[in-house]
Amino acid sequence: MKILVTGAKGFIGKNLVAELKNRKYNDIFEYDKDTDSALLDEYCKEADFVFHLAGVNRPKDQFEFMVGNFGFTSTLLATLKKYNNICPVMISSSIQAELENPYGESKKTGEDLLFNYSKETGAKILVYRFPNVFGKWCRPNYNSAVATFCNNITHDMPIKVNDPSVVMKLVYIDDVVEELINALEDKENKVDEFCEVPIVHTITLGEIVNLIYSYRNSREKCTVPDMADAFSKKLYSTYLSYLPEDQFKYELKMNVDHRGSFTEFIKTPDRGQVSVNISKPDITKGNHWHHTKNEKFLVVSGRGVIRFRKIDSDEVLEYFVSGNKMEVVDIPTGYTHNIENLGDSDMVTIMWANESFDPEKPDTYYLEV
Repeated sequence: MKILVTGAKGFIGKNLVAELKNRKYNDIFEYDKDTDSALLDEYCKEADFVFHLAGVNRPKDQFEFMVGNFGFTSTLLATLKKYNNICPVMISSSIQAELENPYGESKKTGEDLLFNYSKETGAKILVYRFPNVFGKWCRPNYNSAVATFCNNITHDMPIKVNDPSVVMKLVYIDDVVEELINALEDKENKVDEFCEVPIVHTITLGEIVNLIYSYRNSREKCTVPDMADAFSKKLYSTYLSYLPEDQFKYELKMNVDHRGSFTEFIKTPDRGQVSVNISKPDITKGNHWHHTKNEKFLVVSGRGVIRFRKIDSDEVLEYFVSGNKMEVVDIPTGYTHNIENLGDSDMVTIMWANESFDPEKPDTYYLEV
């Protein structure tokens, strides 16, 4: 299948082309504003499907709306007709097509062109009125509030929110691309005469800003967003894509002493805490027990032994562990426990606890094994 993508270097186009290639669609005609216009004839002659994503969003002159959104659509359809190519055509429109503004009017005329083209030729057409689209590779400080907020906050630049109570409807780029590939495979989600991305998120502008600031602060607090919330998961992925390239890494606070170190890595309000423990050779750590707090230990480097003793018993249990064999050891409540490095090098242990450490209520009681 030969696929023509106009606006191939734009936000949606770039993501779509990347995923089409992932799915082994190899005959892709990528057309953008810097493409030799003579190639449009060749592409329109050969194409089996057209994704028409090219358009104008922020022109210097409002007249450019019609030139870019109406004019090029006319050229595209005329070229297809020139070669009697009645392959399916998808067009990227906007919910603003319902509004009386220059951008919306240009999008509406583009839609009408396509509907008339279908009546005239019998070609299948797919008109998508997208709400706000967000995700990686969207141009900031242009026409996307989410892209602007993510970019500016990651770069310590100011943002402006006129009305935080404004309700926004958004679709995520991966959901858009999934739907467009469904359309390519004749499985589009169609409602009346328009097609839609089935997953739409509704949230206020203020809530979006608060989430993004929480992502920035998460490095200091060792927290991660609620990945069970679909919108937060997608927004966090978007946020990370705007990080300055010299700021991908960040430091953690290491608690270091003669025994080694203990470093908190990730804290969550509902899934506990992950830490990294490094023990020097012949060092024993622990010798404490918990009422409710429970843990999982995973030695990833070195070798050692984890010992247990029920607090009302003299019997000591031993579990030998090594980075050569990945085994998780549960630390049950009511057992005092310790971990000793038996090797000649540092022993590294990943430790998970079912709750983040609370210095006001540590639930940790010293008792020798």
